[in-house]
Amino acid sequence: MLPLHNIKILDVSQIMAGPYCTMVLADMGAEVIKVEKLNGGDDSRQMGPYVNGESTCFSQINRNKKSISLNLKDERARQIFYRLAGDADVIVENYRPGVTKSLAIDYATIKAINPGIVYCSISGYGQTGPYSHKGGFDLVAQGMTGLMSMTGEPGRRPLKTGIAVYDIGAGITAVYSILAAHIHKMATGEGQHIDIAITECGLPWFTWEAAAYFAEGTVPAPTGWRHRVSAPYQAVKASDGYLMLGCANQRTWERFCQDVLKLEALMDDPRFLTNHDRGQHVDELEALLEELMAEQSVDEWLTLCDSAGVPAGPINNFAEAMADEHYLARGMVEEMEHPVIGKMKTIGFPSKFSLTPSTIRSPAPLFAQHTDEVLEGLGFDADALDKLRAEGCIK
Repeated sequence: MLPLHNIKILDVSQIMAGPYCTMVLADMGAEVIKVEKLNGGDDSRQMGPYVNGESTCFSQINRNKKSISLNLKDERARQIFYRLAGDADVIVENYRPGVTKSLAIDYATIKAINPGIVYCSISGYGQTGPYSHKGGFDLVAQGMTGLMSMTGEPGRRPLKTGIAVYDIGAGITAVYSILAAHIHKMATGEGQHIDIAITECGLPWFTWEAAAYFAEGTVPAPTGWRHRVSAPYQAVKASDGYLMLGCANQRTWERFCQDVLKLEALMDDPRFLTNHDRGQHVDELEALLEELMAEQSVDEWLTLCDSAGVPAGPINNFAEAMADEHYLARGMVEEMEHPVIGKMKTIGFPSKFSLTPSTIRSPAPLFAQHTDEVLEGLGFDADALDKLRAEGCIK
């Protein structure tokens, strides 16, 4: 039995943040019914690459769900939605604020039907505030929160991160918020509205930067391949490429000098006595380390660091990461059978439960694959479904 086996979720979200949230909940056993619009469904279905005409983008973050399609502008479709909502524990939506009210599927409307509903809204800027009416996306959030001002090299063009950190971050924030609200509901019977803003969810990650700014007004700037506080905690060059070296405290620095470089005298250099000293002289430190490390390969240095207990690692590309024996041994690459795509690989589960491990029970659904199944469960017969479909109410 999976931990969320008795939780029912209506997913009225699309693209990434909402679907990632509901996929994680589905992986843990929740029954997720994805409600898609009639004209093509979730917009990510139109995002390549494609295999046999199916979007692999959509298929990566919608496993373990059912798909139905409702025209929520049609009163009959809304009545179907209300019936599903009446029996649901959670609703997740990511419309721009105001749209759910115009469709009459907003929190106030659903609460009147199901007072215990946990209703999670994910939007660019949140449901309140002077920017709430704006559309917001991951890249906009990266710029607005200051992240892009810290990413890249000093004096160069601002850079985004390589992945959609704010979209996935919003999905993760929604997951733990929904679970907390559900625990509250279990204790009190009370549902509630959760307001998640993509442009806010990453701000709590700026812990060291906030410490420096709020304490002394320091505005963080780009540090490139280096850490902004610790040194050497950065990429360093060996004879055949770069590795990440993690001397994040005094003990690992001493081990690195003694057991890896075999240069205990380096610990007595006044420029490098403390972490603060090393940070103040990081240019000189980096030049010296790369001169010392130029005679051996990345793998040779990694072997020495491992033996000495100094955290270090390779700088893999994604293909190398997905082939890493450690990730493979821990199930971080899974395979599933899709009815159109065929065998496809996907990212596994980062949470390892000892009693209730997450599973892939079904691949991402085809568009509207489960409309008849779900509606038949509400009592609709074949004739009624044919009529609704012919009149543009369902797909």
